[in-house]
Amino acid sequence: MAEGGVNVALGNVDPPDNWEVHFKDTVTGGAYLNNQKLVEILVREGSDRIFDLEEYGAVFDRTPEGKIAQRAFGKQSYRRTCYASDRTGHEFMATLTEEVRRRDIDVMEEVFVTNLLKANGRVVGALGVDYKTSDFLLFKAKATVLAAGGTGRIYKFTSNAAQDTGDGYAMAYRARASLIDMEMFQFHPTGMLVPESARGILVTEAVRGEGGILTNKDNERFMKRYDPKLMELSGRDVVARSIATEVLEERGTPQGGVYLSVAHLEPHIIEERLRTMFKQFLDTGVDIRKEPMEVAPTAHHQMGGLFVDEAAATDLKGLWAAGEVAGGIQGGNRLGGNALLDTQVFGKRAGENAAKFASGVGQASVERKDVEKEIKHVQGFVDRRRGVRPVEVKRRLAELMWSKVGIFRTRNELQEAVQEIEKMQREQLPQLYITGTGARYNHELIEALEIENMVLTAEMIARAALMREESRGAHFRRDFPKTDNKNWLASIIVRQENNRMIFSKAPVVMTLLKLEA
Repeated sequence: MAEGGVNVALGNVDPPDNWEVHFKDTVTGGAYLNNQKLVEILVREGSDRIFDLEEYGAVFDRTPEGKIAQRAFGKQSYRRTCYASDRTGHEFMATLTEEVRRRDIDVMEEVFVTNLLKANGRVVGALGVDYKTSDFLLFKAKATVLAAGGTGRIYKFTSNAAQDTGDGYAMAYRARASLIDMEMFQFHPTGMLVPESARGILVTEAVRGEGGILTNKDNERFMKRYDPKLMELSGRDVVARSIATEVLEERGTPQGGVYLSVAHLEPHIIEERLRTMFKQFLDTGVDIRKEPMEVAPTAHHQMGGLFVDEAAATDLKGLWAAGEVAGGIQGGNRLGGNALLDTQVFGKRAGENAAKFASGVGQASVERKDVEKEIKHVQGFVDRRRGVRPVEVKRRLAELMWSKVGIFRTRNELQEAVQEIEKMQREQLPQLYITGTGARYNHELIEALEIENMVLTAEMIARAALMREESRGAHFRRDFPKTDNKNWLASIIVRQENNRMIFSKAPVVMTLLKLEA
């Protein structure tokens, strides 16, 4: 679903660009919360991973000289975002899917993994439900890679796919893995606003990268008030807060957003480089070659996630993590274009290191009681004939997170969110039930499993946000509006101990770029 591009310091358009500049942009953009060892790996190995994709058949847009084209994205010193029109993520997926088929790799589709399984402190597999047949599937594995994506669906308005429900974070937490920076959730500045059915659908940063301008209802280019130097290409955290402020101070559109226009560009640029956006808005009756788009912030990306090291290994033996489910790389605010790079760089590292581990260990046995316990839990949704429907809790949680744990946060609102989440866990989750007689193509069963994960992930985010009494990156506290490097130049770690959610502070890993407290 990523559209605008992938960051790699190739220097094809701006020759002075290099991995060191990319490193600095990533760390300063991340408000110095990034693990700098991981960032260095990201920016150093990025070019090799893009060339891998080219060898697999990926087709990128080109410069007149035939090199991979690069466009501007937010908070970049140079133009470094490689792209395939505005459907770059689709190009990645199509390419990788074809490579999986070429290598004859087994893929099991329409399976929902409910939990990781452990033995003697090591992850030894997982249990899943095949909802074509309603069968339970036991996966035994010497090594497991978790690449379960994000959790945007805990918010009312999001750019994320329907299955981005925080399953990876919740499964890892229950298995007693450590998670990091969970309060750092990114709101993309520009999501569609109308029609209501399209609310939250991504309007790619490539629109601003190609020269799109933001204006309020008074036709004022308001970003000059918030970041006169970078304007529309400021960091996503800054642009999102700026738009939200314009709306709160009644300078927004009647629908509660702002205008984003590329109508001043040549029509062929829009048709070629913003192909998806052109069609996406044309389908709603808006011709972006002639009229502005109406946009508002949308829940987009979880910067936090599982604690991983340079090998993409978690602190649970036998478990690796890659992509959005892994934390520490993006810090307090991810730069647009760095997420696709993250998937390729750490996807490769996770796979290679998991394979090395698997080749040197034996198959561990799975505890039968753990499997039976999980099957009984899942079967409980089917057997229960009355109570609370999953969709009711989903809707309530999404409203709560959007209103209380959103772009702007306060202690009172966060405390209210935590209390409401605790109430959901105490009163509603134990009463979840589904209609139908089994799991066979029963989407409501998957919803019940998802909402348990969503509520647990939401609790981690809300409690961590309550703990961080400062504003940094995407986390903005109205009651603590300043950045406090003396007390909060640190990551928040969350883990389960004795059936309790425990939080602690950990120093940020700094290598090449220091920031004095």
